[in-house]
Amino acid sequence: MPHHRVGPYEVKPAERRHVDGARSVMLDTFYRDFGFGYRPEWHADVIDLDGTYLTPDRHALFVATTGDEVVATTAVRAAAPHCPPHPRFLAERYPDDTTAQLFRVYVRPGHRRCGLARALVALAVDFVTRQLRYQALYLHTDARVPGAEPFWRSLATPVHDARDGRDDTCQTIHFEIPLPGRAR
Repeated sequence: MPHHRVGPYEVKPAERRHVDGARSVMLDTFYRDFGFGYRPEWHADVIDLDGTYLTPDRHALFVATTGDEVVATTAVRAAAPHCPPHPRFLAERYPDDTTAQLFRVYVRPGHRRCGLARALVALAVDFVTRQLRYQALYLHTDARVPGAEPFWRSLATPVHDARDGRDDTCQTIHFEIPLPGRAR
């Protein structure tokens, strides 16, 4: 799988030596950016990055590094949206056996606006495209995260906006990233 340079950064598939740094980026994001910290029901994959992303053939973890420091992450898993908590029609549209889901697209604050997330997502799209079983690349994002909605709208097609306008509890937008050569 190719490595890319983005300025002083190297963007590449993760190796076992990157796992601790990737976990640190993810946990810091949960606590600092999301404000709710580690939640085992949502974040169990982060504890076992090796077993979740590096070992299974259809899964992958990508990192951006500067020297030996991991400063950004992106992951892919064979995982469809589940109902609940997501609407039934999304679970039906994205079946487990043909859906890849994008996870953990996080960049440390001091390294944002350098093109790292876009480069990591490009590697993930390339990985998913080469897995012939996948027919869709799905993701969801929290619209409260600054910059998340415009970033994903620049790369993906919205398929469901779950914001209900009543309160701040549901601010999720669901997207699909087009896969080259795959009709949807």
